[in-house]
Amino acid sequence: MTTTIENNGNQLIAKFSGRLDTAAAVQTAEDVKPLLEAKDSEIILDCTDLAYISSSGLRIFLSIRKEAAPHGSKVIVRNINADIRQVFMMTGFLSLFEIQ
Repeated sequence: MTTTIENNGNQLIAKFSGRLDTAAAVQTAEDVKPLLEAKDSEIILDCTDLAYISSSGLRIFLSIRKEAAPHGSKVIVRNINADIRQVFMMTGFLSLFEIQ
């Protein structure tokens, strides 16, 4: 699992690649810390290359969303595959995030 973050002005793009499972969640939580500190930004969670997300991964996404709102930031999830969309639907995450 790899996570890269690109800073494009007021837009932060986190690109996730691989399987965001319980084993990868500890490192991924560290990797996304800059997103938790972003102020007045658009935070894009790009899931183009994300093959799988576990409950630990969902918790990371939720923590990003939770920290973004008080800082005036907006979180957008992009390019989820059909399997991840199903997980988002079953857990109610489709209604929590803007999905593109």
